[in-house]
Amino acid sequence: MTVVYSFTGAAILASIIFSLLLFLSIDDDPWMKVLFGALAVIFELGKFFAWYEFGERVARRNLTAAFSAFTFYSILAAISIGGSVGGINSATNTAQRHVDIQQSKITAFDLQITAIEKQIDLNNVAAEKYIELNRIATGVARIQKENALLRQQQVELAVQRDSLPVATQGSVFGLIGSLADGLNINAAEAQLGLVVFLSVLLDLFAAFFVGLIGEEIRFTRTMASRIKQAELLTNNANSAKQPIELEVNDIPEEVEMGITRPEILFQKALDILHKGDVRCSKKAIANKLNISGEEVDTIFFGLLEKGLVTQKPNRHFSWQGAAA
Repeated sequence: MTVVYSFTGAAILASIIFSLLLFLSIDDDPWMKVLFGALAVIFELGKFFAWYEFGERVARRNLTAAFSAFTFYSILAAISIGGSVGGINSATNTAQRHVDIQQSKITAFDLQITAIEKQIDLNNVAAEKYIELNRIATGVARIQKENALLRQQQVELAVQRDSLPVATQGSVFGLIGSLADGLNINAAEAQLGLVVFLSVLLDLFAAFFVGLIGEEIRFTRTMASRIKQAELLTNNANSAKQPIELEVNDIPEEVEMGITRPEILFQKALDILHKGDVRCSKKAIANKLNISGEEVDTIFFGLLEKGLVTQKPNRHFSWQGAAA
C-alpha cells in the first residue's frame, strides 16, 4: 500500500500543479493569485473526495447518493481537466517560445550573412566593369579590399551564430511533429490533442488509485467488523446461551461454534414471521433483513421443507406457524 499511496499522492500533486499553472495566470494581482490558487486546490481535493464518496455509496448500494456524488465528481473533473490542459499547454508553449527565440536569432545571423554575400557578388560585377575599362589599379583594388572586409564580417557573424546555445526541442516536440505528420494535421492541433489526452490520463490515473485506496479501507473495515462479530458470537455462545444478535450485513460466511450465516438468517426470518412483523413473501423478508435473492431463496426452501410455509398455485407463500 505504500506504493499505492505514493502513486496517488504524486498524481494528485501533479494535477494540482497543472491546475495552479492555469488559475494563477488569470490575474496578476497577488491577492487574486492567492484566491485563484486556493480555488484550484479546493477543486482538486474536492474532486478526489467526491470520487471516494462515490465508491463508498456504491458499496452501500445507495444508488441515488452515488449518482449525486458522481455528478459532483464529473463537474469538478471537467474543471480539473480544463485546468490541466491549460497548465500543460502553457508549459509546452513556454518551451516552444524559447526554441523559437533561439531559432530567430540564428535566422537573423543567416540573413546578415546572406546580405553580405549579395554585396560581395555586386562588388564582383563592378570589378569586372573596371577591368573592361582598364581601371584595375584604382577601382578593382578598392573593390577587392572592400570584399576582404565583407568576408571578414561574414566569418565573424558565422562564429557568433555557431556559438549560440543549441535550441533543443526535446522529445515531446518530436512526438507532436510525428503525430501531426501521421494524422495529417497541423502541429497546433496535434499539440492540443496530446495535452488533452495527457490531462484525461492523469485524472483517470489518480481516480483509479483513489478508488483502490477506498476499496482497501472498506475491506479492512469489513474484516475488522467480522472479527469483532465473531468474537461477540463466541462470547455469547460460551455464556448463558443468550440469543444471537447480529446485524445481517455483518454476519460472516462462517463463524466459530459451527454456526453459519444461512442458519442465522433462517432463525431471524423465522422469528420475524412468527411475530408477524412482515407478511410471508420473499420480497418482504429480503427487504426486512437486507439480504440477497439467493439467500432468501435458501430461507424459503428450508421453511418449505419444515412445513412452516406452504406455496399457493399462484406461487405465493402462506405462513403456517408450526410444522404440519
